Amino acid sequence: MTALEQINLLKQKMQASIIGQEDVIDRLLIGLLANGNILLEGLPGLAKTRAVKALARNLEAEFGRIQFTPDLLPADVTGSEVYHSTEDGGVFKFDPGPIFGNIILGDEINRAPAKVQSAMLEAMEERQVTVAGKTHKMPDLFMVLATQNPIEQEGTYPLPEAQLDRFLMHVSLEYGDEASEIEIIRLVRGEMKSSAAAPTDSGPTAQSVVFDARKEIEVIHTSEAIETYMVDLIYATRFPSRYSEELDSWIEIGASPRGSLGLDICSRAHAWMQGQDFVSPDNVRAIIKNVLRHRLILSFEANADSVTPDQVIEKIVELVAAP
Repeated sequence: MTALEQINLLKQKMQASIIGQEDVIDRLLIGLLANGNILLEGLPGLAKTRAVKALARNLEAEFGRIQFTPDLLPADVTGSEVYHSTEDGGVFKFDPGPIFGNIILGDEINRAPAKVQSAMLEAMEERQVTVAGKTHKMPDLFMVLATQNPIEQEGTYPLPEAQLDRFLMHVSLEYGDEASEIEIIRLVRGEMKSSAAAPTDSGPTAQSVVFDARKEIEVIHTSEAIETYMVDLIYATRFPSRYSEELDSWIEIGASPRGSLGLDICSRAHAWMQGQDFVSPDNVRAIIKNVLRHRLILSFEANADSVTPDQVIEKIVELVAAP
């Protein structure tokens, strides 16, 4: 079985326990294949945590969960040096925190104070943690999936722009349709009835499949015209006055170079999952909202007019000529 066939099998397993969120499952897999971190945002009950658990359960991976609260300390996330008594005397040993896993769920990340959120930065960007002057490497397969609730603002600490930029994609979860809601009721009812019955499947997907897929994605062809298209899209966020006065009035600060890099790797991962060996404009347009929506800082005028980042990105796609 090829890497693509095994990733599609992983996708089918996830879809069996997540109803009406096919697009979210696609984005989780793109983030996994692109070796990035994902911020999941949605109203309560939209299966944010369930989606992450479904990924971890069907992948040969160590799952870790960090429940962010206002009284959490950085050492509760990264781990700390702990004194151990031995026959030869006392010694300090590093006890790793819950961040040391393969798939890490950071639940309600915006409930943690800034110093705890900052403790995540080194792990997310550099794949290492420094405690007491010693550097500890993260595992080769490492992915942070953080969730946040968009409506509960009391007792929360909004993520700073620098940390938002560390997330490869920002995935928004929306309500499914009526038919999906019925399927959810039947799914949960069936799980309660047959919780003891072991599902017949082929077992979790091996980590080597993910690494093989990443090697194949590395060689997906991106033409010079597509590279120019992606850069034009990013520059439209930085110099919107080149395209229209309305766009210029909406954007305060555009996307960083991480936005360009994110567009590139996510477009190639999306093309690979479609069975293509090249990137097309459709691949870029398919993931551009996920890559850019958290990297744009909108102006006061845009906020006053209730203009959303997605609407700004739609305008940019409309104005920038595709190859």
